[in-house]
Amino acid sequence: MRRKLLQALTAGLVLATATGCTWEDFPRLGMPTPTTEEAPRILSLWQGSWAAALAVGVLVWGLILWSAFFHRRSRTKVEVPPQTRYNMPIEALYTVVPLIIVSVFFYFTARDESELMKLEKNPDVTVNVVGFQWSWCFNYVENVDGSTGDAKKSEELEAIPDRYKDAFPADAGGVYDCGTPGTRNPQTNNPGPTLWLPEGKRVRFVLTSRDVIHSFWVVPFLMKQDVIPGHTNAFEVTPSREGTFLGKCAELCGVDHSRMLFNVKVVSPERYEQHLKDLVKKGQTGYVPAGIAQTSHEKNRETNNL
Repeated sequence: MRRKLLQALTAGLVLATATGCTWEDFPRLGMPTPTTEEAPRILSLWQGSWAAALAVGVLVWGLILWSAFFHRRSRTKVEVPPQTRYNMPIEALYTVVPLIIVSVFFYFTARDESELMKLEKNPDVTVNVVGFQWSWCFNYVENVDGSTGDAKKSEELEAIPDRYKDAFPADAGGVYDCGTPGTRNPQTNNPGPTLWLPEGKRVRFVLTSRDVIHSFWVVPFLMKQDVIPGHTNAFEVTPSREGTFLGKCAELCGVDHSRMLFNVKVVSPERYEQHLKDLVKKGQTGYVPAGIAQTSHEKNRETNNL
């Protein structure tokens, strides 16, 4: 048994150390490098959760091993050990400690969630992300030369609630980009359409769906949210690093769910403005339909919140 235990411990040590992660990656515990100003808060919550889980695990494993080794039956004694039916202090401890642990988790999760879901009155950029089987469309609600109209009154964006439309720029004609599963990023050749964002600007994503539930997930943003038909979600981030990053649908939405990929290209504000002008030159002005209309339940909720 001792030989087998030593072999198992050796194999476990090799398995834990012979991975593809470098020492610099280890503190993130599997998370990618954050690329928004909000992502470090998520990473900190992730790390704290793992630290608490490890502490609880070490305590439990220690108690199990202590009981197994120090309270095992002696080879020379065969009598039944003393039987303890009730121990109120220990039972109270087993009840109070988990409640404390859950309460601490709840506090930090609620605190961070309230900050992450906070919406500014006037974000710098607003993008309506439209999910559909099996790709994405991006409506850029922007004042762009060559694009006329008013996003607040557009029929294509009628499904978006007024509380989000209030943040739209006045008389914003806007531009759009729409992809298919076969679309590729011309620089990286990664599949899916490309969403362009300006570095250092607060971006609001307004999420709508045309068919089933999807989930908008930009991997290094460490943030994702469901895209629900008949219900509009929104969240904001501030990209802090230029580059091209991968995004995907994180909700099983049907047979071609795995093909619902997209790219996010974070560039300088000047390059972002130029991209919008390039979309105008391509004739991609106005908007694609945002998503299906809100359900009666959601309309009632909007009315009650006013």
